[in-house]
Amino acid sequence: MAVRPIERYPLDQIIDVAAARTRADTVLKNARVVNVFTGDIVEGDVAIHSGFIAGVGEYVGNNTIDVKGKYVVPSFIDGHVHIESSMVMPMQYARAVVPHGTGAVVADPHEIANVLGLEGIMYMSKSARGGPMDFYLMLSSCVPSSDLETNGVSMDFLDITPFMTEHYVLGLAEVMNYPGVVYRDPAVLDKIRVALEHDKRIDGHSPGLSGLDLNAYASARITSDHECTTLKEAKDRLGVGMHIHIREGSTAKNLKDLSPLIQPDTAMFCSFVTDDRNTLDLMENGHIDSMIREAISYGVDPILAIKVATLSTARHYGLNYSGAVAPGYRADIVVLDSLKKIGVQMVFKDGQLVARDGRLTFDVGEREAPRLRRSVNIHWLEPEDFQVKAKSDQMNVIGAIPDQIITDHLIEETNIVDGLAVPDIDRDIVKISIIERHNATEPSPVGFVKGIGIKEGAMVSSIAHDSHNIVAVATNDSDLIQAAIQIVRMQGGIAVVKDGEVIASLPLPIAGLMSDSPIEVVAEGLKKLKDASDELGSTLKEPFMAMAFLSLPVIPKLKITDLGLIDVERFRIIDLFEVPE
Repeated sequence: MAVRPIERYPLDQIIDVAAARTRADTVLKNARVVNVFTGDIVEGDVAIHSGFIAGVGEYVGNNTIDVKGKYVVPSFIDGHVHIESSMVMPMQYARAVVPHGTGAVVADPHEIANVLGLEGIMYMSKSARGGPMDFYLMLSSCVPSSDLETNGVSMDFLDITPFMTEHYVLGLAEVMNYPGVVYRDPAVLDKIRVALEHDKRIDGHSPGLSGLDLNAYASARITSDHECTTLKEAKDRLGVGMHIHIREGSTAKNLKDLSPLIQPDTAMFCSFVTDDRNTLDLMENGHIDSMIREAISYGVDPILAIKVATLSTARHYGLNYSGAVAPGYRADIVVLDSLKKIGVQMVFKDGQLVARDGRLTFDVGEREAPRLRRSVNIHWLEPEDFQVKAKSDQMNVIGAIPDQIITDHLIEETNIVDGLAVPDIDRDIVKISIIERHNATEPSPVGFVKGIGIKEGAMVSSIAHDSHNIVAVATNDSDLIQAAIQIVRMQGGIAVVKDGEVIASLPLPIAGLMSDSPIEVVAEGLKKLKDASDELGSTLKEPFMAMAFLSLPVIPKLKITDLGLIDVERFRIIDLFEVPE
């Protein structure tokens, strides 16, 4: 599943093959090898033996593949991803990304951990084994992400400590509670100490942090951040020694703004990450290969972009002998048609051809859906549960921002009808509610959001970062309830309702986050959901993923959880009508 133990390295054999004294298992003839160390392109043959690269030069092999002058590069590594956001099981995820040249991902099972705790982490660990790519894990650091929401389980340092000895565990995942670091919260520091004691990496998550607070955060040996949205923010973190995870997900898109950071002096301190991409996005647009293409379109040197996607990420996480086509390195290789189009033609994993011309040659086999405990439990809902008595002619409104997971904190005029605050379709203001689903508590607070675009109906999902309660965006309470009931019927998923009828839905029965169906079925379901959201009038490219982040209380500025409306910058719950003078 992860790092090959060093004792399995066939030292004597590799030396003989490298010196051309014996035949290699496989030789890629007539290759143009991209050297990510020097930035050069070397013409020659690539000798592969026992899953490792013996050398680049003139070689003879038992098996010969003529790549006819195509470019040979290391396979790509996603430096930070939540597999659950693809909405498919790990092996189905591999089916989506391996044909795009991905050989490894550094995954944080944070989403399923917030629903099922150790049960969820164990499932992700076991189900990822034996496939055509490496799944490395970072142990979730914030379960829950804050005390401003209700999740399914809490985990402390004692829960994660046993996992730290596993070779596939690379460290502690994104430390989102940055105030807890800066102000020395014992629970947060205990987890950091566990990672440091095991000499593991610690990933960061610190949007907006600067100055002495950033120094304090970095001094905890938190060595990366994927929340940079501006070049200045990225340079500030680079300046204190942090590795920059340049993100391009389905909703949060930062590559364009951060691409100028990729220069000869800084490329080794940058990685490409997707964080959150759904299956439809992966299948239609690609994975890390799409980020390399996009970076090149913004003027980044192609070899530097490939370096960021390979060697830079491998070195950051201590993945020795990965991320390069060089003697002694693992034979995780991609054959490209050009250095501009980055069209993936062949993918090799440990020297074995696992994908060709966009399709896997490796059979992932049938994987049974896991037997996990029920995770969608809600109180019976009534229309009056979502009525809001107007207490002021002004109210706090969440401002959705296209292609970002941050939001604006808006003050809008209250639309009052019969003493109730109601949606105002003309101003693109609709209701939003988070329904707690883990413990079947009473119906939850209601707020308002601007920028979703729907003019009728409701959209509801059991994916709501990070606690994954049920998020509902609606123009009316009746459709909201019908959609929520559909989520319970499916034991998790996404539903769109119009005029009391479910017009599209996608079951996600694995922790309310993932499907037990093949990727093609999930992709088709997402297409139907997108068509249904368009029918309601949504103006967002990724409406359901955008909805999912409206409840994340560690990303500015205004969010909503099952406990209420959250002013993230003040890190506290506020009343809907608590507006500044």
